[in-house]
Amino acid sequence: MPNWGGGAKCGACEKTVYHAEEIQCNGRSFHKTCFHCMACRKALDSTTVAAHESEIYCKVCYGRRYGPKGIGYGQGAGCLSTDTGEHLGLQFQQSPKPARSVTTSNPSKFTAKFGESEKCPRCGKSVYAAEKVMGGGKPWHKTCFRCAICGKSLESTNVTDKDGELYCKVCYAKNFGPTGIGFGGLTQQVEKKE
Repeated sequence: MPNWGGGAKCGACEKTVYHAEEIQCNGRSFHKTCFHCMACRKALDSTTVAAHESEIYCKVCYGRRYGPKGIGYGQGAGCLSTDTGEHLGLQFQQSPKPARSVTTSNPSKFTAKFGESEKCPRCGKSVYAAEKVMGGGKPWHKTCFRCAICGKSLESTNVTDKDGELYCKVCYAKNFGPTGIGFGGLTQQVEKKE
């Protein structure tokens, strides 16, 4: 008899499944709300479903019902063996590992590898890789990478250095730049001689 006006029957509840609520698995249709493990009732999706004939299970329940049985299956680390075969007269040969040399030719690489780090010129504390900013050829903390005069945070585009200190371009120009007429360094008014 033809199925007039309806959809396929749900594999779990045997009611009609309409296209908008249909999930297909193993050639059968299910409602979205009926797509649960038949043993533990856990909601399933395409990555967690395991089908056996007309039944659907989560992978854990499927393994319990239809997986291998017996001693050694599903026993965790109890089924692992560290037997070397000595009781059978087998000789297990283990090659000795050569000792590594601890000396290095570059002490800065050695200290960087084993936890000691370079010191920040501003605060004198260790600078680690996660907070390291290079300026003037020296490592700085991100928080110490500021202008020595105005305290403005610096970037690679606006930093200048003089005598081991960092300055923003504005402070550097005011304090160390050229002076005279036209440079803002003249404080007294110049009288014209006619």
